[in-house]
Amino acid sequence: MREETGLEVEITGLVGTYTDPKHVIAYSDGEVRRQFAVVFTARVVGGTLAMSDESTELRYVSSGDLDALPMHHTQRLRLTHYLEHRDRPYLG
Repeated sequence: MREETGLEVEITGLVGTYTDPKHVIAYSDGEVRRQFAVVFTARVVGGTLAMSDESTELRYVSSGDLDALPMHHTQRLRLTHYLEHRDRPYLG
């Protein structure tokens, strides 16, 4: 988190693991990857919100404003699972 946002966090839980072999990411530098993500819950314990080379914008958004934001469906799925406060992590 610190590298990409400037924030120091403490991990508080696991939302899930996410992979989709059809989701291929091609970066402008020629690197190509398949998606695999481990999504944690966390709380901020320090630092200051700051841009990185991997960021185009950083801001806090209320959960009620998420539907209006453009994002890949895989990102939306992760946020949905977090907001559902599931008893068990998603494994997919």
